[in-house]
Amino acid sequence: MTIWVNEQIDPSGIIYSCIATCNEEQAKDCHKSFQDNLTEEQKSAGWVVRLRTVESWDEVPVSALKLN
Repeated sequence: MTIWVNEQIDPSGIIYSCIATCNEEQAKDCHKSFQDNLTEEQKSAGWVVRLRTVESWDEVPVSALKLN
């Protein structure tokens, strides 16, 4: 099973928000939303948005909102 994980990460490397889903389209929409919602100040400070895949729910950060 492929699980898509969207993470918004602050400059110190801490995950600020995280959403995980098995639906690729939902994941891509969420990723775009995360990117669009970062301000220019956040981008210059080093905030990043990452979309990655994992194979098990055990690999998803505990704090993630999990969508099925």
